[in-house]
Amino acid sequence: MTWAGAGRGLGGLRYLEVSDGRGLRPFQPAPLSADRAAALGADHVPVRLYRLGHVQCGDHVRAAFLNGWVQGMGWPPCGRTMVHWWSQKERGRIVSTWNIAHNVGGGLIGPLFILGMAWYNDWHSAFYVPAAVAVGVAVFAFLTMRDTPQTCGLPPIEAYKNDYPEGYDDSHEKEFSTREILVEHVLKNRLLWYIALANVFVYLLRYGVLDWAPTYLQEVKGFTVDKSSWAYFLYEWAGIPGTLLCGWLSDRLFKGNRAATGITFMVLVTLFTALYWLTPPGHAMLDMFSLIAIGFLIYGPVMLIGLHALELVPKKAAGTAAGFTGLFGYLGGSVAASALVGYTVDAYGWDGGFALLIGACVLAIVLLAMTSRHAARQSPTGG
Repeated sequence: MTWAGAGRGLGGLRYLEVSDGRGLRPFQPAPLSADRAAALGADHVPVRLYRLGHVQCGDHVRAAFLNGWVQGMGWPPCGRTMVHWWSQKERGRIVSTWNIAHNVGGGLIGPLFILGMAWYNDWHSAFYVPAAVAVGVAVFAFLTMRDTPQTCGLPPIEAYKNDYPEGYDDSHEKEFSTREILVEHVLKNRLLWYIALANVFVYLLRYGVLDWAPTYLQEVKGFTVDKSSWAYFLYEWAGIPGTLLCGWLSDRLFKGNRAATGITFMVLVTLFTALYWLTPPGHAMLDMFSLIAIGFLIYGPVMLIGLHALELVPKKAAGTAAGFTGLFGYLGGSVAASALVGYTVDAYGWDGGFALLIGACVLAIVLLAMTSRHAARQSPTGG
């Protein structure tokens, strides 16, 4: 998980250098196809080494890193596509719908594996059946995706929807050089740094709870293996309705103010994380409820930070902004969740681990609050 997370972060960083300023159409299917090639490599290379009797751990690490690296390339071109084809007042619902692909895709692995076993009676189907499906999706994306409305003879989405963000002018429709995008619109963008740092702490909470849930529930709460497995499963799937609700609320109730929506959800995440921690053993239903509530609430801020990053830069720099915040989330949050939480629990016990997670929630809220004034000005009803 750690090496795959590092690969995802660096993959997004690498892809931001090439996806902005060029046509989008080749850039979405390419990483999906490469990801499947990496998955097949993860299958075949180690198996050959097993048969030779001298497995090298480095091969597993490289395969995991490569798989994560190409997976990380998917979000920047997706983000750039969405800001070109949907206007600001509808992006919360659109991006939240897109974002549940993480949960749905992860949930499909089991059924696809069962299908592969039924067809081929071979455990390697866990790799090549999902790979074949992903390649089919990549082909579909290449055939159906279009770069921008203008390349199809249509006006910009802002003009078509009469939905202009703050500061919009004709310069937002011109392509920038790589240096302009990276330096002027990303590295010098103070608000984008706040969002990227908030992403670190949101990811730390997301993966800190997710990765350690089975261990914590069994060691501290007295759950059996099957009960903790169900809790883990429900945590993931609760994210689907939670993400959709968050996107809808950010558009309708909060009128495009992504920061205020994210703060609201993170405050609730903090409360349920504290409840999950402080509930004494022997209250299994309350523990399950708390964990499911965290899963329901945490994926909304994950989605909103990505969306907010897209809206903090001109849309021609959106892919780079997406990759930049993703780099912080995966390297600073996902990787740290495995290493830092584990170290803290070893050194200070589970109380120390949960104090770390609560602290991450508070810091995420503070950083999101530092962008709320800009978000309020951007919203249709903002001053």
